[in-house]
Amino acid sequence: MKQEKEILSLLVDWAQRNDHIRTVLMTSSRANPHAFTDLFTDYDFEIFVDDLDGFMSDDGWLDQFGTLIKKVVLQDGNWRTRLVLYEDGTKIDFQISTNDFIKSLTKLKELPAKYDNGYKVLLDKDDYTKRMPAPSYKAFITKRPSEEIYAEIINSFWGDTAYVANSLWRDELYFAKFMLDNVIRFDYLQPAIEWYLGVKHDWSINPNKFGRWFKRYLDPETWSELEGTYAGAGIEENWVALFRTADLFSRLAQEVGESLGYQYPIEYERKMREYLLKVRNLPKDAKLFI
Repeated sequence: MKQEKEILSLLVDWAQRNDHIRTVLMTSSRANPHAFTDLFTDYDFEIFVDDLDGFMSDDGWLDQFGTLIKKVVLQDGNWRTRLVLYEDGTKIDFQISTNDFIKSLTKLKELPAKYDNGYKVLLDKDDYTKRMPAPSYKAFITKRPSEEIYAEIINSFWGDTAYVANSLWRDELYFAKFMLDNVIRFDYLQPAIEWYLGVKHDWSINPNKFGRWFKRYLDPETWSELEGTYAGAGIEENWVALFRTADLFSRLAQEVGESLGYQYPIEYERKMREYLLKVRNLPKDAKLFI
């Protein structure tokens, strides 16, 4: 696998020789000094040209960075995207557009989140980027939830636990896992964890998308609790995972609420827990919910 210095050298040398390429930026994690990176971290390059269609007539330029395993081609308006993976493990996302886009960024007082999260200028033949605002690296830092959103997440979490319980009673594992490991985990538990980290770190960190950096920031005890919310295919172990998820969510949401001065609906939780236990203990041949 090529090192970052070699990749950047190949890119800039090639771009310098191509008169159609006017500006090259690197964005995302490798352009953010506060991000965690390793040898598998993607390269995100944005290439701005003076002749978009002519430049994209041949993708042979991709071969100079290595031997391709895959190439995904996308198009959205004036953006052309090439998502590529090379045999040596290097993954590069190329986004190509016109130099007019860079000009538009120079007229802004605040950068779009994507660029405020971090960008590095690798090449600028026309000096446009000198007039771009500098990134603050704060675009994706976890923000305090409003009381309305806080209450909505809690209400939805406990409401949707009923779907999991009912599906486990019916032995409908596939739907139960969808609700527990997809909807509940990512739509409700993830925000609660992010808020908890926001409280602990004074709302100054970005745990990355889908909890990617949770383990780096969570205390060992909370991380262990989170690990315990995962389960295999057994119905009983998914019941255990459901209640562990509920316990973790409840603790974190209550701590966040206390920190922010928001009221946690403990009576609602109590009633939902009673419901879940009742479903769990309901005979499989039951005809009435008593």
